[in-house]
Amino acid sequence: MKTATLAEINRERAARRPVIVVTDIGNGEQRVVKAADLAGDPLHTELDRHLRMGRSGTVEIDGRELFLNVYAPTAKLVIVGAVHISQALAPLARSLGYDVTVVDPRTAFASPERFPDVPLIAEWPDVALPPLNIDHYTAFVAVTHDPKIDDPALLHAVERDCFYIGALGSRKTHAARAGRLKAQGVSEAGIARIHAPIGLEIGAISPSEIAVAIMAEITAQLRLPKASAA
Repeated sequence: MKTATLAEINRERAARRPVIVVTDIGNGEQRVVKAADLAGDPLHTELDRHLRMGRSGTVEIDGRELFLNVYAPTAKLVIVGAVHISQALAPLARSLGYDVTVVDPRTAFASPERFPDVPLIAEWPDVALPPLNIDHYTAFVAVTHDPKIDDPALLHAVERDCFYIGALGSRKTHAARAGRLKAQGVSEAGIARIHAPIGLEIGAISPSEIAVAIMAEITAQLRLPKASAA
């Protein structure tokens, strides 16, 4: 790999932007495809598929064998609310390779005893969230059921273009929440990006089952084509 190519890859990775190196196995030629250029690339279908799966691999295009080397940022999960669901969700997400952080200003909930080996921030969202550098490769879950905590957190998630945003609550609760967020300037498109009620509809009852439903929905949003994940 050329030094210039490696430097370009490192710049994109440092900025948490995905990048794919396309190598022609026949002649060794390489080119770098950045996320911003993906849609216009002749190989966009294969590139998109490999990026969604987070896997490198070989493809054959017009008689040429190409190796697609995928460099995708490690996905983050930010959980706002140190509740029972979060106690099940955090270790589940970590087992799937997510960098997990739990945020809750209520120190009675956000305790190391309840969340061993999970980074905890016992601050209000306006203080806790900006330093986390939340981005498109972040899944964001708000589960406190307290508008004073969830609403500003969700506002931040929408502004930072998280690939998944979910909020606990019934449809009636979410309708009221949507009204409050609209009053703060969130667009209809922004509201529509919030998954609420949160999680896939699998009949989940217990906190552990709800955690499974949430993680399944996050996985679908990350891995499936957008039409299928909706």
